[in-house]
Amino acid sequence: MNLHVINTGFFKLDGGAMFGVVPKTLWSRTNPADENNMCNWAMRCLLIEDGGQLILIDNGIGNKQSEKFFSHYYLHGDASLEASLNQAGFSHDDVTDMFLTHLHFDHCGGGVKYVGEGNLELVFKNAKYWSNQDHWQWATEPNAREKASFLKENILPIQESGHLNFVPLDGGSPFSQFDILTVDGHTDKQMIPKIKYKDKVIVFAADLLPSTGHIPLPYVMGYDTRPLLTLSEKEVFLKEAADNGYILFLEHDPVNECCTVKHTEKGVRLDKTFSLKEVL
Repeated sequence: MNLHVINTGFFKLDGGAMFGVVPKTLWSRTNPADENNMCNWAMRCLLIEDGGQLILIDNGIGNKQSEKFFSHYYLHGDASLEASLNQAGFSHDDVTDMFLTHLHFDHCGGGVKYVGEGNLELVFKNAKYWSNQDHWQWATEPNAREKASFLKENILPIQESGHLNFVPLDGGSPFSQFDILTVDGHTDKQMIPKIKYKDKVIVFAADLLPSTGHIPLPYVMGYDTRPLLTLSEKEVFLKEAADNGYILFLEHDPVNECCTVKHTEKGVRLDKTFSLKEVL
């Protein structure tokens, strides 16, 4: 098995929204904000190459939204989904499985594109797209709080194309390469892959742990639909990660690709940060 980091670019989000009730004087130590209180965030995906399978976990924000939409999120950087795949030696057509941790636009927007006069088609035309039935219903019948994050043009073409597959939540993972943890604090039935790599477990942390700055328990995003549940889910997960030496792959951390955590007198805290290449 080979693992490849797929960088799809950077965007900006409000620091207060990313850290909830935590004061700026605290969260800005790890994630400094600009003059508009916006912090920089990565959209870092992961490609698993294993035999005849090429599994991409999440795909970034894409490029099909309007200029007005992108003006709110300040996309920047030289990286792109296509360029990163090419650098790893692959193209869109090589991907066999498109695994979506959840269907917020910054995680799934790169999977659908406009062609011609407003026609939508899948970017990964040879791939199965994976969600789960509970989250799919949550996303296609959205609550008012999350409606702006679930964009129909990112989601419905997957089903209409016939490429939609559901991960069974009452059984084992359909993938031999990883187990799946489901969490409900950020959004209903977000899926967290726990990848078995040699003698290690590499966890694609998605929005359960967006960055190293979110390790202290009260540091919970304002975007989370059930923040108290996130707090308890994160507590259980971080204790398990510290106990077992998990490598945490960070989707949104603007600087750090990976980290480990450790037990301290103040609870679980950051241990080490490093690139994924350093552990492969």
